Order: sequence, then structure tokens, then C-alpha cells
Amino acid sequence: MKLNPRQQQAVEAIAGPVLVLAGAGSGKTRVITEKIAYLIRRCNYKARHIAAVTFTNKAAREMKERVGQTLGREYTRGLTVSTFHTLGLNIIRKEVARLGLKSGFSLFDDQDSFALLKALTEDELDGDKELVKRLQAQIGNWKNAMWTPEQALEQAQTPETQEFAEFYRRYQQNMRACNALDFDDLILLPTQLLASNEHARERWQKKFQYLLVDEYQDTNTSQYQLVKLLVGERARFTVVGDDDQSIYSWRGAQPQNLALLQKDFPQLEVIKLEQNYRSHGRILKAANILIENNPHVFEKKLFSEMEYGVPLRVIYGRNEEHEAERVVAEIVRRRFLERTPYSHFAVLYRGNHQSRIFEKALLTNRIPYRMTGGQSFFARAEVKDVMAYLRLLMNPDDDSALIRIINVPKRGIGPQTVERIGELAHELHIPMLATCEHQALKTRMGSREYQSVQLFTHLIAQTAKRCQHPSDVMAALYHLIKEIGYEEWLYESSPSQAAAEMRYKNISELLRWVGEMIKGDDEHEPLNFEQAVAKLCLRDLMSRNEEEDVGDQVQLMTLHASKGLEFPHVFMVGMEEGLLPHQSSIDDNMVDEERRLAYVGITRAQHSCVFTIAKERRQYGDVIRPEPSRFLFELPQDDVEWEGQTPVTEEKQEETRNQGLAMLRNALK
Repeated sequence: MKLNPRQQQAVEAIAGPVLVLAGAGSGKTRVITEKIAYLIRRCNYKARHIAAVTFTNKAAREMKERVGQTLGREYTRGLTVSTFHTLGLNIIRKEVARLGLKSGFSLFDDQDSFALLKALTEDELDGDKELVKRLQAQIGNWKNAMWTPEQALEQAQTPETQEFAEFYRRYQQNMRACNALDFDDLILLPTQLLASNEHARERWQKKFQYLLVDEYQDTNTSQYQLVKLLVGERARFTVVGDDDQSIYSWRGAQPQNLALLQKDFPQLEVIKLEQNYRSHGRILKAANILIENNPHVFEKKLFSEMEYGVPLRVIYGRNEEHEAERVVAEIVRRRFLERTPYSHFAVLYRGNHQSRIFEKALLTNRIPYRMTGGQSFFARAEVKDVMAYLRLLMNPDDDSALIRIINVPKRGIGPQTVERIGELAHELHIPMLATCEHQALKTRMGSREYQSVQLFTHLIAQTAKRCQHPSDVMAALYHLIKEIGYEEWLYESSPSQAAAEMRYKNISELLRWVGEMIKGDDEHEPLNFEQAVAKLCLRDLMSRNEEEDVGDQVQLMTLHASKGLEFPHVFMVGMEEGLLPHQSSIDDNMVDEERRLAYVGITRAQHSCVFTIAKERRQYGDVIRPEPSRFLFELPQDDVEWEGQTPVTEEKQEETRNQGLAMLRNALK
């Protein structure tokens, strides 16, 4: 299919900075991939001098595949297509010495950071999960705004913020001593480096001579600064975004970064993609009229050359259970009448807590469904713990594995002790496990802590030795789990006995996999311990990156998770004041972002969009009678059918009779 004139203009604009305002379903990914091909084919850019950056591994993978299909693999060798965080990680790896890090630095995910913060603030916060989560989010916001602990302390206006800034300083000091980085550091460190080091800045600007950024409205302050530093004064870049789909302010996203571009790059060329290839005309008209209620830096209006389509509908449930039953009944009816596959339906909600009742209704009716955002096997804390033990047994230089499990289960080795081990490792330029066995450590800590460290290292050394003999591996691993008292610890730390049993079952499953790989079978060669663990680590990474194949299942997901996807039939459930817009957003005067969220939901729909409301809803033990969402009244009422308010015409009655006959015919077949 040929590009439309605006898409073509966006592809060929390469002389200076370009902002492509791409409405929902307007083919922006195609514009980015065609532009990369245009730069390589027509403008003599080498693939290795081009970088395209987006926000998810899935989007980056799809983009890379599409460029490869358009151009052929030989032309795309060296091309960088990655997420912001992967790009940051690559810069850090190349500049590790300038950043004062050792090359084998550890990467902390959210769980690791949370555990460290919990341990570091035990005396003050007493393990209060909500407070530690708030602290974690605050540190993330400070890093995204590029504030050091010192700046955070200077700006602190309340006792809580002052205390949090002190915890931030403690956290950074500990991370630095352990040669560890968290997710936010992957943007913060490269940005700080490029801002302060002219040689590094020039080198990376020379490396990336053209930069493309997708989903630009989702960038935060540090990501915006990183883009600015990478493009420099030549300003050869294209950013693609849509301020109407900016729904991540809670993650630090700044939709005003689109407006900032005009200020920082006065020669900016703005190209609007307004033709939508996804939705029927009526859906787009409703979405346009809704979003007009928000202030705009850039005006745009989506249009479609597809048919006008059916009205949007509002249906009621007596309560939330009945609301879910109504949705299931609609799905069953369409499947029966029109043979619609289950995968064509999506149920979108504002908060995860709403999903449970829909899951129950689908299960009761034996309808297959898939929840996006469920936890993968390898993301479970107990699996990550045992994986860390396996990684350390396989590779004694794996500092991040050691940091995770040196005090799991608790054995009296707190964060201060780990910090001292990290500092000494830094001075001696050796891994942390080797440091634990070094004589110099004895003078750095109390005898009880030192004793605990020695017992831990002895256990790891003994187990690693046994794992070198294939026949002894499984016995050694089960002995290790027993020796550290992991099962007892699960029962102590889990919310219930059933949860502890489930978690122990996951560990047994993981060890069973190791045993199967070592034994081998008719199709697979037996592996040694190192090979088996390496294979599991790869599975872990793959499970993080790969979306499971979507079979014929109804899709359940939050509105936030639905961005970038499309479905023939969409149900937006709980369209009520307090749910959408969310009560906290109403209280914080953030209704504009909630309206963008509703806009994202509506523009996921290709053919039909149904809104649901419960007349009564249980909330914190009370029964409330919610008001319909204000967003429903902002839609063009001629295009919305409210259940019970639309007079039934002769044509409608005739259509219902015909549907009944069709249903009968299908049943008789």
C-alpha cells in the first residue's frame, strides 16, 4: 500500500528537526520504518549511524523486523533499534570507566530496589510496604528529573520529603558500593555523562547521525535531555508522538516535551498524520469531540475513509456482577450470530481490581481469556531467589546474584555489611564473592557478621564443587535448599499456608527443569550444570521480552496496557465518576489525563465500542450508586445509544427479528 501524502512528507523530511504528530491508528510505525529505509537507500546514511528509540522491547523488535523486511538484512547491519533503557545500558557499558563503575556492574529491577530500600529503612519505616513503595516512586521521580540526593535534600519542603531525601542518599551510597544500577540510572547516568563530558558527547553524536524517537509524548525530563544531547546542534532527528495519548504522567512522562521542542528547536517542522486506518468514522468522530475538551498545543482531527459504522452504546448492570454478565452475554451473542472469534473482543478497565469479576464471569461461561500484565513464572520472587543461587553457583563473579541472596533467607548480613563487602571489592578490583573470602574483610565488620559471611561462602563453595559432577547436581541443589531453610522461610514470610505451598511448588518446578536438562532425552543432549543454568537464564530473558501467542481468547487489560493495540470490538467497563475519571485524578485536578485515557480506549475500537455502568457498586464495604462518567456526556449524543432511552423503531424491531432467525439457523446447523 502506498504512503499517503502526509506520510510521504514525514519520510522525506530529513534536513532538520521534525515532529510527526501521529494520531491513533495513523500508521506511524510504518512511517518510522520507511524513513529508516529512505535514509539508508536514498540519503547514503550507514545503518550503524542511525538509532530508533521506543519504549517497549516488543515495539523495538517489531520495528527492527519491519525494517529488515523492507530493506533486507545486509543493509540493516549495525542499525540501533532499542528501548531508551537498552540504549542507556549500551552507553554505560561503553563508558563504564568514565562513570567510575566496574565492568561487571549489577542491574537491579524493581523488586531488588524495593528489598534494598526496605532493608536500609528498617529502623525508621519498620518495613511498612506502602511507605517503602512511596519512597521508591519518589526516588524514581527525582532520578527522572535528574536530581541528585543533595538537590533533593535542598528542595525538600516537608519532614517526610527530607527523610526520603536522606534515604535516597543512603540508597545511592549503597548502590555505588555494590557496583549496582537501577532502571532509572540507565537514563540518568548517560545523560549526566553527555552533559558534563564533551569528548563523550561528541563521540556519541558522531555515532548517531540520525535519531528517531517513537511515542515521544511518553518521555520524561531525563529522556528529553538525553535526546537533546545526542542530536546536538545538527539536530537531525524525527520524533513521533501524540499529545492526546499521553497517559503516563504517574511514570514521569511530560506531554509538554512536545511543546518544548518548538522552543528548543525553532526550525522544527511539524507534520500531522490525521488519516486513521483503524476505526469506523463514528468512533473517530466521538473520540475527536471528546478530546476537544482538553487544551492543545497542536490542533489535529482524525478522519477515516472507512464506513461510518454503528452507534456507540451504553449498557447498565444492576451491580458489578451483573455488569460482567452483560458483557459476557454480548460476547456470546456476537459469537453465536456472527461467528466472531473470541480474540476480537477486548474488555478494558481503569484499575486492575476490576478484572476479577470479569474473569469469574468468563470462567463460569467457559470462555477462554487472557489477561495482559500477568506475572511470568520467572518474575516470581521465589523463582528469582533460587535462580540467583544457581547463577552464583555457575558464575562466582555474578555480583548481582550475590547481592540478591546473601541475606535470603535472613542470616544476619544486612545492607551495611553488604556495603562494606562492596567497598572492599571496589578497592581490590575483585568480585564480591572472592572479597567475602579475603583476609582484609575481617577488620571491616563485627565478628558475628563476619562469621555469617564465612558460613555463606563456605556453603556456596561446597555446593559449586558438587555441581561439577553431573550425577551429584540434583542432590547438591536439594541439600542447599534444605540447608538454608528456604521452605521454612517461605512459610514464615508468605501471607498464607496455601501461598507458601504454591511458592515452594514453583521452586520444585524450577529444579525439575534443571534435572531434565542434565539428564537429557531422545531429542535433547544431556547438559552439564553450567549449560543448564545458562539455558534457564536465556528462558528468563525470553519470558520477559516475549508476549505469549494470543490464541482465540477474550483480551482483558487496563486502559494503560491497551495503548498501541486494536480490537474489532471493545468494552470499556465501569464508565463512572470515581472510576473513569478516577477519584484521585478528580481530587488532584488531573481530569485532562483521564480524558486522554478514555480517548485511548475509544480509539482501540475498530468496529464497535460498548460502555458499561453498574447502577450499584460495592466500595470499601459500602454500596454506592455511581454517576455515569462525565466523558459519556461529552460524546456526540447523536452517535451514542443509551440503553432504555432510544425509542425502538420499526427497522430496529425488524433487525432484531432477523437476528433471532439467524441465531436459530446457526443453532440448527
